[in-house]
Amino acid sequence: MNISEERYLLRMFVGESDRHGHHPLYEAIVLKAREQGLAGATVLRGLMGFGKHSILHTAKILRLSEDLPMIVEIVDTLEKVEGFLPLLDEMITDGLVTLEQVRVIHYTA
Repeated sequence: MNISEERYLLRMFVGESDRHGHHPLYEAIVLKAREQGLAGATVLRGLMGFGKHSILHTAKILRLSEDLPMIVEIVDTLEKVEGFLPLLDEMITDGLVTLEQVRVIHYTA
């Protein structure tokens, strides 16, 4: 599939130790996005970060953290992303969710 048009990037910042039911939150988000038919999702693990509580989380050996930042990214149409937002609202109790318009240049299966 070739796409050369505007889409939207939904980005969620959560903690590695955050849970939704019996699953890590980032995993639950990806599974729910797949279930809802979104185009795709990617999870990135941050090496270092802090959030609203200013607690530093890092992967450095001398300061091991079990709660590294996890970033989930989804790119799709505005309609699909907006339809997914109420589900995220139920799942994410602590974190950051952003939405921005992007231009998809190349997307193939």
